[in-house]
Amino acid sequence: MLAKVLSSAVIGIDAYLVEVEVDIAAGLPAFTTVGLPEASVKESRERVKSAIKNSGYHFPDDRITVNLAPANIKKDGTGFDLPMALGILAATGLVPINALDQFVFLGELSLDGRIKPVNGSLPMAITGKRAGRRGIVVPFENRREAAVVEGIGVYPVKSLSAVVEFLRGIRPIIPEKTDIDGIFSSADPVKDDFSEVRGQEHVKRALEVAAAGAHNLIMIGPPGSGKTMLARRLPGILPPLTFAEAIETTKIFSVVGLLDENQALVIARPFRAPHHTISDAGLIGGGHVPRPGEVSLAHNGVLFLDELPEYKKHVLEVLRQPLEDRKVTIARAATTITYPARFMLVAAMNPCPCGFFSDPRHPCRCTYPQIHRYRAKISGPLMDRIDLHVEVPAVAYKDLVGEISAEPSADIRKRVLAARKIQEARFSAARIFANAQMSNRHIKKFCRIDASCAALLESAVDRFGLSARAYSRIVKIARTIADLAGEQDISAAHIAEAIQYRSLDRGKAVAGAVLSA
Repeated sequence: MLAKVLSSAVIGIDAYLVEVEVDIAAGLPAFTTVGLPEASVKESRERVKSAIKNSGYHFPDDRITVNLAPANIKKDGTGFDLPMALGILAATGLVPINALDQFVFLGELSLDGRIKPVNGSLPMAITGKRAGRRGIVVPFENRREAAVVEGIGVYPVKSLSAVVEFLRGIRPIIPEKTDIDGIFSSADPVKDDFSEVRGQEHVKRALEVAAAGAHNLIMIGPPGSGKTMLARRLPGILPPLTFAEAIETTKIFSVVGLLDENQALVIARPFRAPHHTISDAGLIGGGHVPRPGEVSLAHNGVLFLDELPEYKKHVLEVLRQPLEDRKVTIARAATTITYPARFMLVAAMNPCPCGFFSDPRHPCRCTYPQIHRYRAKISGPLMDRIDLHVEVPAVAYKDLVGEISAEPSADIRKRVLAARKIQEARFSAARIFANAQMSNRHIKKFCRIDASCAALLESAVDRFGLSARAYSRIVKIARTIADLAGEQDISAAHIAEAIQYRSLDRGKAVAGAVLSA
């Protein structure tokens, strides 16, 4: 007898429907799975067999063939256990076949029949809704994230026997409901506040500019100057996630399996800080079974790379594509997968190997060739993609013990939100949302400069040897500074402040002069 059960699997961060076809025929006992199953899917036969028997049902001693369609896509994961078991029970007449047509099923089976959680239930629920199914049956632990999707019933289950009784009409299951407005209203307050940071007012200003225009930023300073402390407070001044951004971010965390059982949505902007020993696949994604990397986990948030020169050079170079395209494309022989990667890059580094170059309180032991080699670990093309270069000096003693209270993150965030609203109106007809994403066409249209600004830019380009990309970065930063000031036109003062945020370009010019002398 033949039975068909609808399930789902994930490619990238999106799901597609998988039809699980189960055929039971007379012959020697066998359990064969076809349709390009990976190892975890092939092992399902042992879990399914034990779960059916230990749930009190009869497992047929016949020839069982399971086909996972479409058969031209590799299937991975343990989410096919439940639909396989239901297909076998339907083919033997225990479960009504017509009841299976209304739902999408997913779940991993324990040997005793319990249903364990799986990754990717949120994108699978979205796919089930688009397919017009009445509901999706999910493991109990996945109920909250799946219930975020409106228009499809989410039925949480804990055991195989509970699903069988539900399909036979013996025991009903109440669909899970999620209060989206309540989730956003119950967002935790900002934990890391700028009011806790003493001194470093110019760095706070640079972070405000970066947040207002979604610009990438690098901080250069000696150990203990507060670079990491400042970076961790950046998400607190960024605009809150919209519902669409929260869904997209949650899909990534769902696929990777980083959502807690009680977490329905990711409502805070991600802050990812991978260690400098990370591999290129760990950073941008990939592997034998492709999965998102840190740049995708930082989507709609912040990717913080501390001690930037300590990362392997080839690992840093793979950042160039996601920084430019805001996505990661991973090509394999069978398929090509694209992950979103729209993030703010915040990096930190010491000014030299010992860390005390230009520090008046600690002598630097490094020679200029050593400093040059240290900074050369970061390639010019990568550095050009970082908009703001900010020096972070050691904090003075009077700032540490002073009683002057620093500005809280809430006040800074208000200015950032006002600037972002200006940009939202400016780019309403374009497919971008912030100044950092402007192309040359947008720069010509929205960043007109007068003669005094042009003269100042020309002087900076000639003196510091700026590249064309660095020039456009300065103009974009100036546009953001003008937005923070609520001014429509870019002035020479905005250009001057933007040039100050290219300290590494100025440092190269000074170091070059010293080395040539």
